[in-house]
Amino acid sequence: MRVSLTVLLIGSLTLSACSAWRESRVNPSNWFGGPEPVSVNVDSEGAVNPLLPSEDDRLGLFDRPEPVDTSVPITKLTTMRVEKTNSGAIIYVTGVAQRQGAFDAFMRRNRSEENTKNGVLSYTFRVTYPEGATLQGDEASRTIHDAITVSNETLEGIRLIRVTAEQNALESRRR
Repeated sequence: MRVSLTVLLIGSLTLSACSAWRESRVNPSNWFGGPEPVSVNVDSEGAVNPLLPSEDDRLGLFDRPEPVDTSVPITKLTTMRVEKTNSGAIIYVTGVAQRQGAFDAFMRRNRSEENTKNGVLSYTFRVTYPEGATLQGDEASRTIHDAITVSNETLEGIRLIRVTAEQNALESRRR
């Protein structure tokens, strides 16, 4: 016990006598340099988001190219219904694809100033087809269902919900 106490006392006195610890390379707080001014990326509106990397910073070893959107509007819509929920609404859509094998069905919102001004919430029902040729098949085998949840904040001021396809569009008015 006496030996460990003596070693501890000598070690602490030695460290306290070392006045150059602050500038020493052994000090972990000196491993990186001090702060330096750096240019900041500003978008067209003048806002700065420091959490988003600049385009130059995206070049990395494991970066992947941006995926190409190969989706197209579904051929035609057959049904659409809007069900009210506590947090907003759910829009259910059924459509018929041009050929079998369509996948990755989703509804993409169409944003425009005219739609916002007129109180229209507009979506396009889109699907992706396989690269290879597939059979057309009967209508039942090409039917695709999709749904999307819309919040109360999004529905504020909306009087009409419209879903479009390649050949037709279905609308639902607010009562």
